[in-house]
Amino acid sequence: MSTSTSDVARRRGRRELIGLALVCIAPVAASYFFYYGWQPDRFKNYGDLIALTPVSALAPVSKDAPVDDLAALRGKWLLVMTDAGACEKSCQDKLWQLRQLRLTQGKEMDRIVRVWLVDDAAATVRPLGPDYEGTVVLPRSRFPELATMPAPASPRDHLYVIDPIGNLMMRFPKEADLNRVKKDLIQLLKASQIG
Repeated sequence: MSTSTSDVARRRGRRELIGLALVCIAPVAASYFFYYGWQPDRFKNYGDLIALTPVSALAPVSKDAPVDDLAALRGKWLLVMTDAGACEKSCQDKLWQLRQLRLTQGKEMDRIVRVWLVDDAAATVRPLGPDYEGTVVLPRSRFPELATMPAPASPRDHLYVIDPIGNLMMRFPKEADLNRVKKDLIQLLKASQIG
């Protein structure tokens, strides 16, 4: 009887030791799994983060500097598209997307400015209707850093985001899913205390 009692006690001791080891190892194993293995989609950006490129036209100016037409853009989040002045169907679609993306931000929409950079030497730019009131139309030459906007194919294929400090920082893919773009913008505005 004493032999079987000592065997039972030994087995119980082993189980307790193994259980204690598992309790100690489990948090470390879980941390490696969550850090290296599991990456849920809700923590991923839809847009591509690109190397920060300061846009000199939006750089802070001294209070004594003359006010220019870009002063209203400083300190705002900019949704930027680039296209020809004639603004064919694809350009009009992008203007509509910019408007919708801004409107979907609700009370935060005043923090966003829509910008259309005209990238050709069009003598006249297609007039914007009342639906697009508030869209800022500028020649791309005012933004020399954007002359070579990072894009796999053409800068006209993408929508870009410039942060309130004046850095080009994000690009959305061609024919972007507006719901996913909206979620990225919500996260940016929520995380940012400026702009």
